[in-house]
Amino acid sequence: MFTGIVEGTARVASVSAGAGDGRALRLTVELGRRAAGLRAGQSVALDGVCLTVTRRLAGGRCAFDVIGQTARLTSLGRVARGDRLNVERSMRAGARVEGHFVLGHVDGQGTVASAVRRGDETVLSIDVPARLARELPVRGSVAINGASMTVAARRGRRIRVHAIPHTLGLTNLGSLAAGDAVNVETDVLAKYALARSLPK
Repeated sequence: MFTGIVEGTARVASVSAGAGDGRALRLTVELGRRAAGLRAGQSVALDGVCLTVTRRLAGGRCAFDVIGQTARLTSLGRVARGDRLNVERSMRAGARVEGHFVLGHVDGQGTVASAVRRGDETVLSIDVPARLARELPVRGSVAINGASMTVAARRGRRIRVHAIPHTLGLTNLGSLAAGDAVNVETDVLAKYALARSLPK
């Protein structure tokens, strides 16, 4: 469980193919000081995808296995050495929830339609899969590459979110451009509310 309050970005040190045991990819990521206290078996969200630390390496690096389904459904299937990923460690019980409840189970990928700088903020227009649009009410929450954002507007499959300077400085959202793919996770509360409204 996460909150969507990204702690910073981390560089992908290496990407290698799985060893034929069900892994699609193995990522080595330079977490730096964020690796302090991490051990194998713990969870970290990378660009909004909940992954398990499989090995703690020297120099603040950690290894993660990405299964085939995750590689297909998220942007991690296209990640390359040198890419910077948003990082959030799992939330602690009893801690304040500054964003919203994020599971790290990406629902699909969206495509950036435009990224427009307006003063200090950046306005992102993102086209999401039609099946996700109804789970994204205006002023509701959405995780974009793991970052907790508010849906400022929605028309059809297109949503609009506004990223403030603090968010742009801590995440990779500031580097997005039209045509880029992003990981989208809708609000779990919206999912349950919609599920309850459907006929049994």
